[in-house]
Amino acid sequence: MKVTRQIIVPDRWCVHGYYTLCPYAPDGSGRLLVAGVDLKTKFGKVYVIGADGSVEDEFGENPVESNFYHTGFWQTWGPDARHVYYQSGSLNAPRITRHELATGREMTVDGDAEGAPPYGEPIVSGLLGMLYAAGYGYGVYNPGIAPVPFEDRDRHGVFEYTFEPPNETLRLSVSRMLELHPDREKLLREDKRLAKLNGTPVGLTLMCYCVRWNHDGSRMMIHFGNHCVVKERQEPKVLCLFTCKRDFSDLHLALNLENGGVHWSWHPDGEHLIGYSKLPGGDKNTLSIVRYDGTGWRKLCDATGGGHPTVCPADHNIAVTDTEAETVDFWDLAKNEIIDSQYFPATQPDKPRSYLRNETRVCHHPVFSRDGSHVLFNAFDGDLSRLIEVEVPRRKS
Repeated sequence: MKVTRQIIVPDRWCVHGYYTLCPYAPDGSGRLLVAGVDLKTKFGKVYVIGADGSVEDEFGENPVESNFYHTGFWQTWGPDARHVYYQSGSLNAPRITRHELATGREMTVDGDAEGAPPYGEPIVSGLLGMLYAAGYGYGVYNPGIAPVPFEDRDRHGVFEYTFEPPNETLRLSVSRMLELHPDREKLLREDKRLAKLNGTPVGLTLMCYCVRWNHDGSRMMIHFGNHCVVKERQEPKVLCLFTCKRDFSDLHLALNLENGGVHWSWHPDGEHLIGYSKLPGGDKNTLSIVRYDGTGWRKLCDATGGGHPTVCPADHNIAVTDTEAETVDFWDLAKNEIIDSQYFPATQPDKPRSYLRNETRVCHHPVFSRDGSHVLFNAFDGDLSRLIEVEVPRRKS
């Protein structure tokens, strides 16, 4: 695997964001977006990295919480590279900031943003704090940090945010998504049983989360369920993938993953979803593909586990994923074989592997450049995470 460059912000622990957000500027300038934190002060910033690897700009200083070590501030390029959107505030009082690069002028609105859509505005997102309140990141059930109580299912779900004028609209509520669930009556019975068992207003920590966009922003995918819950609550796994158009029309149930699944996102063809799931009759998660309307669910290749898979936008027979063994693997999908694999440390030296979100662990989150020629990912250099860029290998003839 040929490393073309390493991106380092001096004395800062850095991540590029999430694997479904391209950190490469859409104007072809070669600039990158990263987020970095000073581990002593626990304050982070967004950094614009020039084509030569130097820091061109920095802004958005904000205290960091557990989620920063997974996705930074969800920093995202606007479609014309004039603006950068990033998450600010806190998990239970989130805010979204739009930063104009030429002037430094900022506008901030109340709301959450797991990245901006490819078209920029309006922003569409679930509430990230719901995941962390349920147990994600910290490993404990902590409903006090939820921006909206779990039981208020008519008040949380998928929101749409605008800057001019500042506005927040709940477009799809958890209540509505529960109505559409194929096993609604079963879930309601379980909800009632668990509420009594745990002494809580509701039993299932249901939420809408992880809104993901296809490449042209014409369709989104919405996760619905309880995502990551603590074992002592004894909740069954609930996970459905819904898709709809940008205007929330043409809503489909793409998959009901009651046996589990992880890291679903869009294939670059804009029509299919890919991720890890147990196919009917299967006993382990394999890399799978399904059309947005729920048809044609099948295995894509023999990759297993639960890494972050992406298909190359320039060659749909090449995919990249990371692994629990801390390798970055390139797959030839036509031949169903690995064509390149290399270890890159995803934990700090001499620290145990942890699934909590903190500075001792980073996800590689491999992401293709817009032209599909390179892949960028996070990895450790001593106690600090930095970014590594590699060339995409060619498939063997």
